[in-house]
This record gives sequence, structure tokens and C-alpha cells, in this order.
Amino acid sequence: MFLSSTVIYLKCHHQCLCSLQVRDSTISQEGSKEGLCFSDGRRKVDYVLVFHPRRHSSVRSPPGTSISLDRLSIVSNGNFPPAVDPDLGDEGLNEPTEPADHEMRLIRQEFEANLLEAGLEIERDKECKTHGPSFTRLHAPWPVLCREAEFLKIKVPTKTSYELKEEKGFGSSMSTVWKKLKQPFQPKVPHQEHERNKVLSHCFSRDKLHLYNITSKDTFFDNATRGRIVYEILRRTVCVRSCQTIGISTLIAKGVYDAAFLFMIASFPVCFQVLHEEWARYSAFYKYQPIDLVRKYFGEKIGLYFAWLGVYTQLLIPASIVGIIVFGYGVATVDTNIPSQEMCDESLNFTMCPLCDGACDFWHLSTACGTARASHLFDNPATVFFAIFMSLWAVLFLEHWKRRQISLSFSWDLTGIEDDEEHPRPRYETILLQKRQRKQKHKKKKKKKNEVGKMTHLCCLCAYSLPTHTCNQI
Repeated sequence: MFLSSTVIYLKCHHQCLCSLQVRDSTISQEGSKEGLCFSDGRRKVDYVLVFHPRRHSSVRSPPGTSISLDRLSIVSNGNFPPAVDPDLGDEGLNEPTEPADHEMRLIRQEFEANLLEAGLEIERDKECKTHGPSFTRLHAPWPVLCREAEFLKIKVPTKTSYELKEEKGFGSSMSTVWKKLKQPFQPKVPHQEHERNKVLSHCFSRDKLHLYNITSKDTFFDNATRGRIVYEILRRTVCVRSCQTIGISTLIAKGVYDAAFLFMIASFPVCFQVLHEEWARYSAFYKYQPIDLVRKYFGEKIGLYFAWLGVYTQLLIPASIVGIIVFGYGVATVDTNIPSQEMCDESLNFTMCPLCDGACDFWHLSTACGTARASHLFDNPATVFFAIFMSLWAVLFLEHWKRRQISLSFSWDLTGIEDDEEHPRPRYETILLQKRQRKQKHKKKKKKKNEVGKMTHLCCLCAYSLPTHTCNQI
């Protein structure tokens, strides 16, 4: 399941890259800005939604389809146009579609209309594809970024900075020696040295814009932050009329969209290249991770995960060395182990009782010689020392990770940030919604049945106790 979803993501990612690169090369030839932008060459593509339109020649789309809903999904400036641009086309309005695809299209239209109401700007492919993936590009304008950044309490750099003091004395000399020893294992990352000036960060507020170092509104929020803001809008956008669904994850689980991702290759070309050469290769297994670039490309949560993985793998090296020594001690002493010698000596001829009643026979202890010798390799007197060592190693690993986590939190300005709640899985939300609908339907049936039963009971009482004209009045 995970592998198939990953393959779909990579295919959509590659096709989206090709289509966007072709369109951006056309834009650059016309003198517009280069990069991942809308057709006007100015607005960034912050998020990409992917879906496959499925059409069938023998099935006509149901009549009475609302044209205004179709127009919502191709708006590129956030406004409602009076007419549809003929160059953009209308998604399957005059073309035959399957009933399932027609329902998916209505859900997409309602979802994208709600995204427009939330302030996002949408642009879709100009050509109307009969096969292959179609892409919907999303852009968050400055007012939406400010509103959501304040709501999410995102930390942004201010104009205030201070200089980091260098360590002096014996600790400084030891640190210098340790850095020289680690130099062959460091990845070749440009500008790897930490800056001596650190900029103070503060939670964003629209009332305190004068405190922040805003040189350009287009670059003040980095691509990872813009993607996080757009994802939060996608996560809480609802589709009430079509399918009673909340969030893009549920729509992907239902098959309305195939994928939704933040397109970042063209945003960080140097970062992507360095990660590909110095991190995502088997030949770089002995090097330290460029964890700052991982954080810059994937975000803080993924960066912290790989930082933990790096610390864990690094500290497993001494544990594995001690384990190999303990195993070597068992190999060296297996021939002098007295219990193994007695079990393997056939001259002693130890006869053991049957292992079961009736069907089993007596057996010789020498037949378990191989098992005894193999168990000594892993269970010998040195194993006691290894158990004590691993107990101390677990404490050392925990304390070392705490120091590393605090250091990264300080460097990445993550102090004072609470952990996000784990959102329910889309499949669980769907099952819960279906169960709730069945429960409401059962209540309505039960209520209707009780009303019919009361009326029947009342009519029976009328028939046996009251005159006919009174029952007719009731």
C-alpha cells in the first residue's frame, strides 16, 4: 500500500515537473520571471493537486449540470468571472463522462470553490486532457499567509540580532581537535559554518509588522512555511453538499485526488542537488548527515526524525563493537566449555527420558551437541557484561539525544512550540462518518416505526371502545 502510493506520488511529481518546466521556459522566453509560477509569471505555485479525469464514450454526463460550478475550478485570480475563457476550456462539460467521474468532478468543484472562499488562488491546466494526470496549482496571497501565520503562531525572524560568543579555554581547544578529526566524515555542503550572528524570532502578528525584517513579501515566508500554511487550509476545508468530507487527506483516500504535494525541487535546486549527492547515496554512508539542508527541504518534523536516526545509528557503533567482542569470546571458548564438552562426548552415553508419552522413545544427550555449542556463542559469561553495558548505553543514548534535540531546537527556533495533535486517519474518519449515518438512518426508521405503531394502537382502541363516528374524527 505504501509502495503503490509512493510510486503514484513519484510519477505525478515527475510529470508535474515536466509540464511546469515547459510552461516556465515559455514564460521566461516572454520576459516573465522564471520559476514555478502561474501563467502570469508572478504568483508562486505553493501546492499541487493531482487527479486523473476518466471519460467513456458510451456514457453521457447527466443533464442540468451547473456551469457556474465548473467555472469555479479554473479561476486563476480568485474572482468569479462572468464567462469561461475559451482557452482554458470547461472540464468535461460537453464531453461524455462516467457517472463515478462526474461525481468526483462535482466534489472537486465544491472543494475548490471552498478553497477560493478561504482566500487561495487556483489555476488548472489549460488543455482538457482525455487521459493522464491533470494538475491544479494553488497560490496563497500575502493576506492569507499573514492570517494563517498568526493563527498557527509561526515564528518569523525579527530585525533584532545578537552575536554568539565563542568558547574559550580547554573546551575550545578540544572542540577544535574534534572538528579536525571529523572533517573527513563531513558532507561537502556550501556555507556549512554556522553564522556568528543569530536573529531573534517571534510569533507572527499582523499588528507588529514593523518588528519583522520584511524585505520582500514574496520571500518573507519560505517555501516550507508557505506549503505548511496551504496544507492547513486544505486539511480543514470541507465538502458538505457533495460527500460530507473534511480535508484533502480524506479526498485522496476516496480517490477524488490522486496526490497533493508541495513542489520544491525548483525552489531549492542547490539544496536538492547536495542532498542527492551527499546524503541519498550508498557511497555516502560513512558521512554525517547535512541535517540543516534536510530541515530546509523537508521541514522541521522530518529534520528532527533524521537527526534522531543519525544519533541512534552513530551510538550503535560502540554497541555493535562490544557485541562482536562478546561473540568472539564465545567462539574462542566454545571448545573449552565444560557443559558443551559433556553433551558432545558420545563415550559418556547419557540416555535421556522420552520427550512425550507413548509415541516418543529414549534419546541420547549427544544428539543436542550442535544446539549446545551454538547457544554458548550467544550465552556465555561475557554476556553478563554486555547486558550491563547495554543498560548504561541506553541511558547514554537518551541523554545524548536530549542534548542534540535542545541544540537543534535552539538553532531552528523551535523552543516554545507545542507538538501538533495527531490527526485521525482519513479511512477512520470515513468509517466513523458511515457509522454515524447508519445510526441516524436507523433512528429515523425506528422513530417512524414507533409512530406507525402508536397510530395502529390508537385505531385499535377506537375500534373496540369508542363509537364509529368518534374514531372517524380522530
